[in-house]
Amino acid sequence: MSFLWAIIAGLIIGLLAKLVVPGRNPIPLWATILVGIVGGLVGNLLASAFGVADTNGVDWVRHILQIGVAAVLVAFVTPLWSRRRA
Repeated sequence: MSFLWAIIAGLIIGLLAKLVVPGRNPIPLWATILVGIVGGLVGNLLASAFGVADTNGVDWVRHILQIGVAAVLVAFVTPLWSRRRA
């Protein structure tokens, strides 16, 4: 069941990251999900390292870190994908 939640969270984080990155991001949905999953995992690690992983209420800093890492990955993957498709 946690695998399913990772896919759902990866989809949401990946789509939010694509919204943050300016310009057209023609990467496929499966790549968006993978970028979101990796962004979520790395964002959680960074939040734990900074001591903000578990707070009272909504963990806004953790979520911002997750989306930020995923946005960097989207910005990195998009030119690679565009070059591959050309």
